[in-house]
Amino acid sequence: MLTRKQLELLLFINERLKEEGVPPSFEEMKEALNLQSKSGIHRLILALEERGFLRRMPNRARALEVVKLPESHSPSLAPKRASFTPNVIQGNLGKVKPLPPGNDGNYRPAIVPVMGRIAAGVPISAIQDHTHNITVPPELLGAGEHFALEVKGDSMIDAGIFDGDTVLLRKTESANNGEIVVALVDSEEATLKRMRRKGDSIALEAANPAYETRIFGPDRVKIQGKLVGLIRKYS
Repeated sequence: MLTRKQLELLLFINERLKEEGVPPSFEEMKEALNLQSKSGIHRLILALEERGFLRRMPNRARALEVVKLPESHSPSLAPKRASFTPNVIQGNLGKVKPLPPGNDGNYRPAIVPVMGRIAAGVPISAIQDHTHNITVPPELLGAGEHFALEVKGDSMIDAGIFDGDTVLLRKTESANNGEIVVALVDSEEATLKRMRRKGDSIALEAANPAYETRIFGPDRVKIQGKLVGLIRKYS
């Protein structure tokens, strides 16, 4: 039987994995459970591992997998099956439109433009022009406009985003607190970070303790897209 805090943490991790595909950071877990230190999170995760509810994924910093939920919550472990229409990108940042199935009944993959590199570390120059296209499973996308960027740097490794990954983003100028976004700073520097609003300021938070959180006035940061998926190649 789990304690109340153990159950709260397990459900929080499970919901974040379903929503974003990556586990929350230790800082986010600490805030969600209203704990004073990250050491309490370490103890809860260890207890959940020992009871077979969580598993740490090898070779990935703080990457967690929910193995099971208590019987009273087990239905929520399986993602809700919402109906969707497979989509494809038309043009450089075109609107997503459905494609009919082929003769074999399978839907075509979606075509997404890659717009150069994005810094997950020290910010680099603004997003480049369209360099090439990639094809992705349509269920990774949704309605709206999408683009992809190649990740350079290691500041988001605790969110499961590594140097060399390709991130899929939905074009938007707004995002909710805690979402991972592409942010343009001072119309010059582009970076991939978790966005948090603190009063009238915007904090761009790394998912790596080696990097400091940067805080800007609202007029200095423009959101260009938010993370919806990730592609990784293994050589």
